Amino acid sequence: MYPVKSYQMEALDKKYLSELEEIKTKIQASAHLEKYLDEEEDDDYKTLVAEIEPEIQELYLRVANDNPLQLESFEKVLLDDGYEGLYIPKVVGYSVLRGAVDSNTKYRQPQDHFREILVDIANSANFEMIKQRIGQSVQVGFALSSDIWITNLVESINNKRVRSFLESQKSDHLRVPANRALVLKKYQKQFESLNFLSTDFPQTTGELKSNYHSLRAFLLYRIRGEYNNESLHKHLLTFISNDAISNHDEYLETMMIIGMYYDLNVAEQKEYSKQLAKLNDDATALKNAFFEKLSAFRKEGILVTAESDMRMAKLVHAAKVGGNLEEYYTLMKLLHNNGYVHENSIEAVRKYHDQHEGLSEENENLRSTIFTNFTGFLDNLDTDSYAEYFQVTKTFILYINIFSNQKFNQDVKDLSLRYIKRLIKAYTDKRGRDYQDIKKFVKSTFLDLNFMKPKELVELFKTKRKKKEV
Repeated sequence: MYPVKSYQMEALDKKYLSELEEIKTKIQASAHLEKYLDEEEDDDYKTLVAEIEPEIQELYLRVANDNPLQLESFEKVLLDDGYEGLYIPKVVGYSVLRGAVDSNTKYRQPQDHFREILVDIANSANFEMIKQRIGQSVQVGFALSSDIWITNLVESINNKRVRSFLESQKSDHLRVPANRALVLKKYQKQFESLNFLSTDFPQTTGELKSNYHSLRAFLLYRIRGEYNNESLHKHLLTFISNDAISNHDEYLETMMIIGMYYDLNVAEQKEYSKQLAKLNDDATALKNAFFEKLSAFRKEGILVTAESDMRMAKLVHAAKVGGNLEEYYTLMKLLHNNGYVHENSIEAVRKYHDQHEGLSEENENLRSTIFTNFTGFLDNLDTDSYAEYFQVTKTFILYINIFSNQKFNQDVKDLSLRYIKRLIKAYTDKRGRDYQDIKKFVKSTFLDLNFMKPKELVELFKTKRKKKEV
């Protein structure tokens, strides 16, 4: 069991602290706060929320975009009594959703930041107002936490009113893993438009093992949006060059994500290639696990694009690792530069494929790359350009013959059928030349490729009669 590292958050920049201080001053000078303190009416506090929280949100999103590793420091500042509990309900939700969960939909490690926020809320003068806005978040957080963790938290709080509230958030319904997974998925949807993920870059083996899933989720999240990742570069360089963790599986996978999806500067590229060469020399993991992980990325839905291939190709060739890895990325470079329909590309694919076992991870990734190109072409081809589909099908057939792979054939069939159905929907005049050309081509080609049987093809082009109204 690896020790869990306490979260070493990045300190909040002075410019953000200054802006937060200005917001705090504005809160304390607010007439709505004064009225709430005098009359203790819920509506006055809600008016204060509507007045101030959008300003906090705007600043929070700026920090999230430019300095995501400072988010927890930002949230800790908001725990100051001078902020009157404003924006804390959202912070509770962020802390709940940052924790990585396992296959049983339970936290992989205790969420200390979530606990710290709840303890602060328990001691807040505005507890009654805050609790009205955090019930669902606490319930989900408790469902993902262990019973021991919840018990220790509740017992650490002296206020009976607060303890009663926390106890009421434990749900027997969410003890069932399937129910937890469903509720978590629904809860995540409420936050899907918000940028709140943060992480800690590990420095030791223990930190790598305990924080890996959160780090992975963070790195993948940052490449999906147009975020400013400049502040991450110093951490990326430190991680890449860390020999203390470089012999672990989690390091290799993180390196792959960094290399494929992040635009590294010159210093980072140099260090990356250096570490890649070390991995190649010192461990069989690079040769054995790299292509397995690449396949796993695709199955998980992580897009392996031409851009990611070209980034990795540059790093691999700079490292001069040789062997399967360099051969693969030499082929990727050729494919992306020439295009998959070029005869040189087709011949290079044939040669590479024949040098590896048909079901090898190398060939599986190769097939996936080719199919991704097919998908990109057909999904963006309009129905007026169906003659281009007829032409490119010749290339499809060449690759089908090279790979001799049933799954690849089925995928190409499904992709083609999706486009054919678009054509049938677009060209409804059965006597028209377009319709007849499409029908003739599909019947001939689909039969030759064993995509469909004669009866299935008849059904495909058969007009569906509407039932008469009774």
